[in-house]
Amino acid sequence: MRVVRVNTGDDARYGLADEGSITLISDEPFAAWELEDVVALAGAKLMPPVMPTKIVCVGINYRSHAKEMGHKLPREPVIFLKPPTAMNGPHGDIHAPVGVGRIDYEGELAVVIGRRTHKVTPQEAGAHILGYTCANDVTARDVQSIDGQWARAKGYDGFCPLGPWVETDIEPFDLLLQTFLNGQVVQEARTSDMIFDPHTLVSFISGVMTLLPGDIVLTGTPSGIGAMEPGDFVEVKIEGIGSLINRLV
Repeated sequence: MRVVRVNTGDDARYGLADEGSITLISDEPFAAWELEDVVALAGAKLMPPVMPTKIVCVGINYRSHAKEMGHKLPREPVIFLKPPTAMNGPHGDIHAPVGVGRIDYEGELAVVIGRRTHKVTPQEAGAHILGYTCANDVTARDVQSIDGQWARAKGYDGFCPLGPWVETDIEPFDLLLQTFLNGQVVQEARTSDMIFDPHTLVSFISGVMTLLPGDIVLTGTPSGIGAMEPGDFVEVKIEGIGSLINRLV
C-alpha cells in the first residue's frame, strides 16, 4: 500500500496510490478510514506524505559514510532534530537561504511512525511503523562547521524533502539507495550497510522521546555527500519505494 497526501485544490487529503490513480480516504491513515473518490495520479500535486510533530535524524549511520568522514563507528545512535517546518514535498523547490554558501544533498531512507511509540524493543518496533519513504537531509555545510552543532544547518525551511509516498509493504533491511545529481549517480549503497538498522533506531529513539503517528526518523546517509548549485536537480531513489526529485533554487 502506498499512502500519499495530495493537494485537491481545496485542501490536502490522504489517499492510497496505485500505478495510475489515487483513491482518497476519509481520515488520516493512522485512524479508521473509508475509501472515497478516485483521482488520477498523473498531474496530481503530491505533498509531503505525512505531517510529523518532529523529524528525528541520525548522523553517521552508514559504515561507508563513517569511513568517508574519518569517524569511528558510534557505539550508540547519534540523533538530532529537524523542525516540521523543514518539510518539503516531491518536486518542491529547495530555496537556498540568503548568505549561505555550500548546500549539500544527503539521500536517506525515512521511517514513518504509525502509532504511539514509547520504550519499545527492536523486536516490537516493526508493529509501530507505518512504512518507509525517501528523504533528503539537506544541509548547509558551512553553517554546520561554523556553529559546531546541527540545528541551524539542518533546520532551514524546505530542508527536508520527503516522498513521494509511504510504502507500507516493504522490509527496510537491504534496499538499494541511490542519489542522483542532474542524472549522475553520486551516492549508492544498500541499507544493510547501516550501523543501526531502522528497527533498532526506532527502539533507541523511543527510549529518549515518545514518537507519535506521522513522526519521521531519518536513518542516515551513505558516503558520497556533496554540494548542490542553484538549478541542480537531486533525486533520491530507493528500491521498492520510488523516487523523490527536488531542485535547488
